[in-house]
Amino acid sequence: MLSWDEFDKDEGEEASKGATATQAAAAGIDKLDNAGGVAALEARAVTADDSEAVKRAKAALDQLDIAEGLAELEGSAARVAVDEKRMINCRADLNQLVPFKYDWAWQKYLDGCANHWMPQEVNMTADIALWKNPEGLTDDERRIVMRNLGFFSTADSLVANNLALAVYRLITNPECRQYILRQAFEEAIHTHAYQYCIESLGMDEGEIFNMYHEIPSVAKKAAWGLSYTRAISDPEFNTGTVETDKELLRNLIAYYCVLEGIFFYCGFTQILSMGRRNKMTGVAEQFQYILRDESMHLNFGIDVINQIKIENPHLWDAEMKEEASQMILQGTQLEIEYARDTMPRGVLGMNAAMMEDYLKFIANRRLSQIGLKEEYPGTTNPFPWMSEIMDLKKEKNFFETRVIEYQTGGALSWD
Repeated sequence: MLSWDEFDKDEGEEASKGATATQAAAAGIDKLDNAGGVAALEARAVTADDSEAVKRAKAALDQLDIAEGLAELEGSAARVAVDEKRMINCRADLNQLVPFKYDWAWQKYLDGCANHWMPQEVNMTADIALWKNPEGLTDDERRIVMRNLGFFSTADSLVANNLALAVYRLITNPECRQYILRQAFEEAIHTHAYQYCIESLGMDEGEIFNMYHEIPSVAKKAAWGLSYTRAISDPEFNTGTVETDKELLRNLIAYYCVLEGIFFYCGFTQILSMGRRNKMTGVAEQFQYILRDESMHLNFGIDVINQIKIENPHLWDAEMKEEASQMILQGTQLEIEYARDTMPRGVLGMNAAMMEDYLKFIANRRLSQIGLKEEYPGTTNPFPWMSEIMDLKKEKNFFETRVIEYQTGGALSWD
């Protein structure tokens, strides 16, 4: 019969064998490390076969101070604990992806990667035929397509520049940085999509791409967004003070809550409405793919903003709250003006007054999402057909239930 003494003895023997094996493996690795180090030094030696250029390269590397680079890479000598990670002003964890602190950021990165698409996957044949047919679209409809391609071709470039040249450098959490890299790539795909539409339809590229400074309603939106990029895009700008931290927070609110959270919604509604009417279905399909990406960008940005508020409550004072509220209200007003410019009369089952109500409904959502008071009480969504696509309460479910169709780039149904 097996006794506990025998069991303990067997367990002890196994543990001893495991420890011995581990020590042997470590000794073997140490020998390899030593051999590898010697081999690397030998590779640096100048040989008779080396050209003068190769000799100069080897000589330059002899002067390389690895300590200087490692200090920046490591940030901290100690291993990083999850609780030490922060959204801003945390240098220690920049290059250490795991352990995650914000699982939601990593999940958004994975979701974005799973839903990759490219503009060329969308068939534009029907759009080209419709666009070239003088009777295919009304003047109002043609103007809407041109205005939106003009605005969006610039807007997504502005967002990408802001991410790549400023936000990525200043956000100090690695899993969030991982998503920001994915977002920047998606913005490039979106700009590619607009270019693909413009080229396919044979539009005047100069006219479309220059709308951001030739058409007032487009120019105002671009100028408003750029005003919040200027400070933080300066290479000398760094967070770490109350004022600079607030400057970054302003930028995040401007770009996530307003540019992507309000400025895109009039145009998306107009183009998706055309798709529902079996008009410009290729353009509409690309806009729906873009909208799905942008919905995730928006949700990510709001999570980042709220996390910064949690970790830095002193930033979210009465002055900052008032400023954030004003930013969203200003953005709403600019989008209302854009709606009036693009729809001077009723078209596609909507008009500027209905769009104004819809934008106020969206503005209330943005305000409440970052903890601010709604400013348009009683406003409802006048476009119930949009709720499954654009209403944030349903965006996540819609995204998840249609993910296979989206991954394969399959044609969308406009029922």
